[in-house]
Amino acid sequence: MVDGSETREGATARRSHLVDISPLRASLPFARLWAGNTLAGIGAQVTATAVALHIYDLTASTFMVSLVAWFALGPVIASGLYGGAVADRFDRRSVALIASVVAWASTVSLAAIAWAGVTTVWAFYVITTVNAVAATIASATRQAITPRLLPLHLLPQAAALTGISMGLMVTAGPGLAGVLVARVGYAWTYTVDVLLFVAGLFGLWTLPRIRPELDEDGAPPASGLRAVVEGLAHLRTAPNVRMSFVVDIIAMTFGHPMVLFPAVGAVVIGGGPVTAGLLLAAFAAGGILSSLGSGRVTGARWQGRAIRNAIIVYGVAILGFGMVLAVVMVGGHAVSSRDFGDADRTALVAAVVCLAVAGGADNVSSIFRQSILQAAVPDRLRGRMQGIFTVVVTGGPRLGQMLAGSLATLTVTWVPPVVGGALVVGLVVLAVARVPSFRDYDALDPRP
Repeated sequence: MVDGSETREGATARRSHLVDISPLRASLPFARLWAGNTLAGIGAQVTATAVALHIYDLTASTFMVSLVAWFALGPVIASGLYGGAVADRFDRRSVALIASVVAWASTVSLAAIAWAGVTTVWAFYVITTVNAVAATIASATRQAITPRLLPLHLLPQAAALTGISMGLMVTAGPGLAGVLVARVGYAWTYTVDVLLFVAGLFGLWTLPRIRPELDEDGAPPASGLRAVVEGLAHLRTAPNVRMSFVVDIIAMTFGHPMVLFPAVGAVVIGGGPVTAGLLLAAFAAGGILSSLGSGRVTGARWQGRAIRNAIIVYGVAILGFGMVLAVVMVGGHAVSSRDFGDADRTALVAAVVCLAVAGGADNVSSIFRQSILQAAVPDRLRGRMQGIFTVVVTGGPRLGQMLAGSLATLTVTWVPPVVGGALVVGLVVLAVARVPSFRDYDALDPRP
């Protein structure tokens, strides 16, 4: 737990609006982990974007693209819950390294089938599901490692740096994927991820051992199903941590239209893979900008209110993106062309602005949700809580892709973001109003 004086130091010492890089100076292992994970994450986003474009090229169906999320959802949930328990039981460095090697091997498999010219769609579903499972375990474990590498008062700053990392991943990755797919094809695109992944493995390899802490009786953490149940039981007595999960599930389930981007680039705004990549990059660019200007943001005291307000802005921005698509389609100005030169530039700029605002708001919410989780949860439970958190932040978007893809198939492309954005705003306001302790969460007195 963090005492008030320690949190106050982190909240007030920084005066600049620019991002605080103190965590990188305070811990060389954290700096190597952050840099390696950033490069590997860029490659992972290259592959995620390429898989969506590849499946759309093979099937011409947004629903078939959304099946990537459908097939992986159950395994991701199970791996998050059990992976977090494993991270609490064993050396976290070893757990993260083994899971990352499995994820790397699945990327090698994608590259191999692309070079072989395999066009069987189920092969992509199987490999991406394996990749998602391994990545979920690795991500949960890495986040549980961070509080062991840094003093607690630097955790919000570390979360802001993670926001920059995530922003770089989903800015450079999709943009690079769009260009690579258009210029050199899918096989070379997947191969780029294979090479970039090595940086992430290096960052994990150079970490010190992160052995589990013993409980109050000197016993090691529980294992197996008992450990999972113990972690879930902790949520019943942790309303603030629980609500941080709930509001993110709302935002990602109803306001995650990324699965629509290939179709938007193909038959709405036009521009094909390059437009799809730019839309994804815009979301990430907003996250980067919000992190770069996070110097004072990370010192905010009332973090529950900050999360609520950020998600409201997110919902409004997603609604705005949907309205841009509605104007284009209802007005009869949709462009059916994969040539970027034929894209509707006005609509593209408006869509990019909306998604950049959404990305910035989502990142601010993420900074404080991660800070609450890491500051208010005891270390012996951090792996399991991070596992649940990872299930939320990976499962929520996948559920959102499933819903958006299915709804777009039943209606038209602009309906999911318009309806979803409105639902995000209304549901988050109602949810936070029902839990006053979350609304009044005080960073100077963190309580789970």
